[in-house]
Amino acid sequence: MAFLRSISRPEPAPLIIGDGVRLRSPQMGDYEEWAALREKSRAFLTPWEPTWPEDDLSKASYRRRTRRYLREIRADRAYPFFIFREEDGALVGGCTLSNVQRGVQQSCALGYWAGEIHAGRGYVTRAVRALIPYVFEELKLHRLQAACLPENERSKAVLRKCGFREEGYARGYLRINGVWRDHLVFAILRDDPRP
Repeated sequence: MAFLRSISRPEPAPLIIGDGVRLRSPQMGDYEEWAALREKSRAFLTPWEPTWPEDDLSKASYRRRTRRYLREIRADRAYPFFIFREEDGALVGGCTLSNVQRGVQQSCALGYWAGEIHAGRGYVTRAVRALIPYVFEELKLHRLQAACLPENERSKAVLRKCGFREEGYARGYLRINGVWRDHLVFAILRDDPRP
C-alpha cells in the first residue's frame, strides 16, 4: 500500500492505493458521478443504510457534506474516502472511518458501500484491505470495528476476507431505513493476523 499526499492541493486525508483501487477524500468535482451512482443504486442501498434526507443527492447537500467531511478530518473524528477503480478512474463506492477515539480506547468504526453495478466484484474488499494499514500505521489506532445487518451476507464476507472477527450482536445498534436494527459486530486489532 502507498499513502500519497496531493502536491497540487493539500489534502488532510491521503490518497491510498490498493490492489486495483484508489481511495481519496470526496471532492466537489466528484458530485455528478457520485449523485448518478447513488441514484442508480438507491433501491439496492436502501435496505442497508440510514434513511436518505429528501435533498440527499442535491448539489447543495453534497457541498455541505464535503465541508463536514473536511471539518471531521481536520478534527481527527472521521476519514471519508471514495473508492475509484484504478483501471479507468470510475467511482465504485465509498468507505468511511468514523467515531475516531483516542485516549484509552484507540479505535474507529468502518462503514462502506458500493454502487449496485459494482457490487460483488471485490472493490470494497480491496478498499478495506488498503484501509487497514492506514488505520494501524498512520492513524496509530488499536482497533477497527464494523457492524452489519445479520442477513447481509456480502458485508459479512467482506469483513471475514479482510481478517475481521465476529464479536456478537449489538441490539438496536443503528437506525437503518428508519428502523432501529440489531447488527453483528466485527473487529480487527492491530496485532491480529491479516489474510
